[in-house]
Amino acid sequence: LRDDELVKKVGGRFKLSTLIQKRLVALNKNSRPLVAVTPGMSNLEIVIQEIVQDKIFLSLKNELQTVEDNSPLDALEPNGFDFNSI
Repeated sequence: LRDDELVKKVGGRFKLSTLIQKRLVALNKNSRPLVAVTPGMSNLEIVIQEIVQDKIFLSLKNELQTVEDNSPLDALEPNGFDFNSI
């Protein structure tokens, strides 16, 4: 976690911490891993691999998003702005 590239990829230490925390909660609630898991791999190691492989990220609303969950509009709507209201 001391790798600055990972911090830059996510957008800062706070965002990295938030992303890790939210994903760990999801994994602890039996969410399935989005990467190949080897025996003995911890949930933290799974989360780091998911970040490295661009499987998870924080939306502009600081919500956990997975590649599966992501729709184009989710990533473009800052702070709940409704583009349909224009």
